[in-house]
Amino acid sequence: MANPVTAARTVETGPRFTPTVITRVEDTGLSPLWLQDLALKIFYFRGYLTGFRVADLMALPFTGVVDQIVETLKRDKMIEVKSQTGIGDGAYQYAITGQGMIRAREALDRSQYAGAAPVPLSDYNAAIRKQARSRPAVNARVMHQCLQSLTLSETTFSRIGPAVNSGTSIFLYGPPGNGKTTIARAIGDLILQEEMYIPYALDVEGHVVKLYDTVNHQLVPEDDASTSQAVSSIQRSASKRDPRWVRIRRPFIMVGGELTLAGLDLVFNDVQKYYEAPFQVKANGGILLIDDFGRQQVRPRDLLNRWIVPLENRIDYLTLHTGQKIEIPFDVMVVFSTNLPPKDLVDEAFLRRLRHKIEVVDPTFDEYREIFKHVADSKHVTYNEQALAYLIQEYYIKTNRKPRASHPRDLCDQILDIGRYMGNEPTMTKDLIDRAAQSYFVEL
Repeated sequence: MANPVTAARTVETGPRFTPTVITRVEDTGLSPLWLQDLALKIFYFRGYLTGFRVADLMALPFTGVVDQIVETLKRDKMIEVKSQTGIGDGAYQYAITGQGMIRAREALDRSQYAGAAPVPLSDYNAAIRKQARSRPAVNARVMHQCLQSLTLSETTFSRIGPAVNSGTSIFLYGPPGNGKTTIARAIGDLILQEEMYIPYALDVEGHVVKLYDTVNHQLVPEDDASTSQAVSSIQRSASKRDPRWVRIRRPFIMVGGELTLAGLDLVFNDVQKYYEAPFQVKANGGILLIDDFGRQQVRPRDLLNRWIVPLENRIDYLTLHTGQKIEIPFDVMVVFSTNLPPKDLVDEAFLRRLRHKIEVVDPTFDEYREIFKHVADSKHVTYNEQALAYLIQEYYIKTNRKPRASHPRDLCDQILDIGRYMGNEPTMTKDLIDRAAQSYFVEL
């Protein structure tokens, strides 16, 4: 498939925001004492570490930042030199002392976070707003490339592009099996071609909010062939930008029946004593798909009421366990996908706040035929026009069954399963059509 973003992009090929280089402890925006505690917790958990390794684990440059932290801890007898493993100050290997362990345990009582140094919330908010302005617009040609695997009515297709360009919210509704989730994933594939920066974690009034995770975020490698392989990727990036930030594909996060109201606020871990960012914050700059909307553990109206203000003002408010409220950008394209009647889920006030409402209807029989041809070809099932006419007559028209866009895929899979069992070639014959349809369709 051709890269649709190439056609959409106008000038730049990467994110317009780049985290600034930090050369001093003051540039981190964090307290030196807090950073010392973070280093001690890392020593406490990891044991013997070189200065370079500490810098990697804290996601900070060694020169000018971590070397100062290590020097202070050494002077205060919190750590001590054990050996030297290479050349330079960063090659000295350190171990935590008994006095350092006491301070580390005190720090662990407050929070057990011992990872990359966080970024101040204000820096994150500014970066998200700047990167929100760097998204390119799409046009009809781009959308045709993006949705080329789908057979959609012209009415439905013409509504998707403007919805994507809005970057706000989309309400996809209609009968099950017609490609609503597939459309959302195709939009996600388009978004994923774009890149942005996010921090590993946020600092909120001394509290840590873990943001980056390997499940929901896809790293973009930052190669530098001219740099020695002996130097870590984090230290290579430190010379060009703040290494507390990672370059990722714009996120596409899908949630379903597991979504709760609690999952939309900061999640505080009572044992580890730091926060996990909620879904919509992890999706900032990308897409959050609420699949099977209306089947979540939380009532649809409660969920929608939670998002009335963010969807309209593009700002969300999250609550710390202390009761303090924080403001964070809501730069998320929220896609609601449901096969339930909209009148059973939302009222007029909320529908007004959803900018784009797109009904994904059942395919016509002509569209169904095109879908079947495409699917049969992709799955190497020999297509037969007469067999398809028989299928439509016997299992749709006579039974008054509505055609769904997913039926060709599922019926071809049935033909493959049955043909493999019988030792026959997967061909659309009357016999295999009957066997496939009788195994697949259930009279409700």
